Amino acid sequence: MINKRLLVKNLLAHNDENSFYDKKRFISIGEKEGKAKFLKHVCALANSNPKNNSYIVVGVEDENNEIIGVDFFDDSKIQNLVNAYLDNPPLINYENIHFPKLPEGKVVGLVTIRSNGKICALRKNIWKYYGGAVFFREGSISMPKVFDIELKDINAKTVERLEQHARNNIELTLDGVIDFINNRHADLTSHYKVFKEQFVLCWAGHQKKVKDQEYYSRVDIELINEQVKLFYSALDEISIDYNDDSFAILEFVQLGLGKLQKYYPLEKVVITFSENGTYRLNSQLVFDPPQYEKKTLHHIFNANQAVLEKLRNNIALNQSEKRDLEHLPDTFLICYLNGFEDSKDHMENARSLLKNVDKKVYQSLKEALRIIRKVNYN
Repeated sequence: MINKRLLVKNLLAHNDENSFYDKKRFISIGEKEGKAKFLKHVCALANSNPKNNSYIVVGVEDENNEIIGVDFFDDSKIQNLVNAYLDNPPLINYENIHFPKLPEGKVVGLVTIRSNGKICALRKNIWKYYGGAVFFREGSISMPKVFDIELKDINAKTVERLEQHARNNIELTLDGVIDFINNRHADLTSHYKVFKEQFVLCWAGHQKKVKDQEYYSRVDIELINEQVKLFYSALDEISIDYNDDSFAILEFVQLGLGKLQKYYPLEKVVITFSENGTYRLNSQLVFDPPQYEKKTLHHIFNANQAVLEKLRNNIALNQSEKRDLEHLPDTFLICYLNGFEDSKDHMENARSLLKNVDKKVYQSLKEALRIIRKVNYN
């Protein structure tokens, strides 16, 4: 069982990017250019490593290897993106790795890429890359290749040694559990459970009961053996169920206009543990968004645009507009889910603006965009 935090440290110890790993300050797959560059690197790493895993480490400064961290990213459907744009797509997994010195909510992203042994190529045009393009790694650069295409096994032994040096042990596991419960989440209700005598899973959050059902908010769930965060949210509420074989999370999202707020089930994630030291994570979108009259939503959409325009021009908001700003991420989300697709562009364009104006609204905006991403990938 690999401790992913140790693996990241071992990868960074190579200092420079190479033909089996890449490092990024961040990735931005919510817009076309960022999505295209991400797919290019996945394609190149898969083709350059036909018999071993390759990796992208996210949240690291390129020049000095300083670990900066990125926001928790919980999109389990990233495989769908790769399948949609690549022929012979590799298996891909994005994991959120806890590092002790990072601020709460920040992690290091680890993208693991496993080739299927066949040449991977772009299936269709995206940004400035054409369908049919094939990429390989040449040192630290992902380059297109149009002739003499051949998959070569040159990194398998090196990567195997790196992964072997990142194997977990009892001391790391015990230290991880104690740190999770006593240090990182001393102010929250914390639990742990051991599955199949091998996997230790910890979770923490504010706990409450509604009609015999327990719910958690400000939730952090981590698979301690691998130092992988399975779930993190400062806003949403979830319910948790588990038995000796599996651990299930049902995430809810609060939506509504004005005071008419309601919790809607968003996604169910089930982690199933096996006796052979492996686990499987399955997710299912169960979201049925609320529907509203188009006339009402047109009014809200226009009001939101007017608020953003005032902020861009440094014009003071009145009390009504301040309330509109507070609910802007959620109302834009409702507009998007009811067919106002331009809402997403307005939300993306407002990110940098709201980050400097209101941190709480900015956090809500990121959560709303996360929900849109989940809906789109499904």
